[in-house]
Amino acid sequence: MESTILAALWAAGTPLTPGQVQGALGTELARTTVTTILSRLYEKGTVARTRAGRGFAYTPTEDAPGLTARRMHSELRKQGDRSTVLARFVSQLTDEDEQLLRDLLDGEAP
Repeated sequence: MESTILAALWAAGTPLTPGQVQGALGTELARTTVTTILSRLYEKGTVARTRAGRGFAYTPTEDAPGLTARRMHSELRKQGDRSTVLARFVSQLTDEDEQLLRDLLDGEAP
């Protein structure tokens, strides 16, 4: 549900209240459920919030690629043997992704 709510926020391009997120989703999720998920995303630092009347309006702190990168860093920090984790990650890359990673490490833009 978090990714669905983030997708709605990214698509909006402007801060949304929980009610607006609920409307954008067009689902049967209760507004209280949306509010709870937004509060959890705020606690994780994934969204920022500003006062909007008696409540808050939320906006993502990063775009989708930035969030994915942060999650990858978070998972890497959890491991004691970073070398093995990175080696296994790289060994599973496609040839195209491996070349892209090499280019990025060499300072070449994609």
